[in-house]
This record gives sequence, structure tokens and C-alpha cells, in this order.
Amino acid sequence: MTEWFYVGKIVNTHGIKGEVRVISDTDFTEDRYASGEKLYLSRLKGSRYEPLIVESYRRHKQFDLLKFEGLNNINDVEAFKGSFLFIPKEQLSPLEDNAFYYHEIIGCEVVTEDGNSLGKIKEILSPGANDVWVVKTKGKDILLPYIEDVVKHVDIADKKVTVHLMAGLVDDEN
Repeated sequence: MTEWFYVGKIVNTHGIKGEVRVISDTDFTEDRYASGEKLYLSRLKGSRYEPLIVESYRRHKQFDLLKFEGLNNINDVEAFKGSFLFIPKEQLSPLEDNAFYYHEIIGCEVVTEDGNSLGKIKEILSPGANDVWVVKTKGKDILLPYIEDVVKHVDIADKKVTVHLMAGLVDDEN
């Protein structure tokens, strides 16, 4: 059975030439949405997957705009609103050392070097120079920069991340 990975949600059409607006939840959008790449559309998560070939991709405000081969009119893509985009596991590319896919990191338990559990990673932000891992705690969320000084070890198999807490990184309330 194929393992599917969520890429994004089509929230609307854009213009009259068949583009769709996507709210993405994927790594490496430039590669994922490159011309010729194959995505799979599912109207309900986990239902049938229809293949689509990316013709073009561009950013517009907070959206990713995609155009698919053979779909050249708003009427061709109007029914896609609210649908989800996926890729099969086979389309994931190997990563370099100390690089991870979002789905590998989200859900990992975060522990300090002395073994204290802080919580679980609930999302990843990409604001600029480095990613920021958002850790859900009993109190306020913790924002961990993915840098060598903070993230000391990532164990994907055990879903555990060991961190060094720098001064000011966590409130005393957490």
C-alpha cells in the first residue's frame, strides 16, 4: 500500500487561465512544484488520488500558484477548490546529513540534555536563515531555532530531539 504525504490544499482558483491557489505544507516548494513534477489530487483526504503534472509555479502573496498541464481554463480547475495535494513516499528525495523532512520532525518529543521533557514539536516555521521548531508545552509554546548550538541530536527512529537550552530560550513558567 502506498504511503502518501500531504503537500497542500487548493483553496481557490486564480484568474481565468487555470491557475489554482495553494496553501502549502511541504518542504522544498521550488523542487516539489517544478515544471513536470507529478502531484496527486484527492478531494477527501485518503480517498482516490488523481495524478496532475505541474506546468508552472509561482508565489503570489501568501499563496503558491500552480498551473497543471492540460488544464487551461478556470472551468477545468473550479472543482478542485477544497481538494488536497499529495505525493507518494517514492517521490521523496534523499536528504543530506542533518536535514529532515517536516513529517519526520513534527511529533518528535523534545528533551533537554539532562533528560527533562519539554513537549512535542507541533509545527515548523521557515522565517529566513534557519527553520524554527515550535514545541507544544503545558504552558506557552517554545520556539527552537534549528541551529547547532541548540539542537544537539535528532533521533528520527525514536521520534526524540535533544536540545541545549540557551539562556532566555524558555520562560520559567514552562
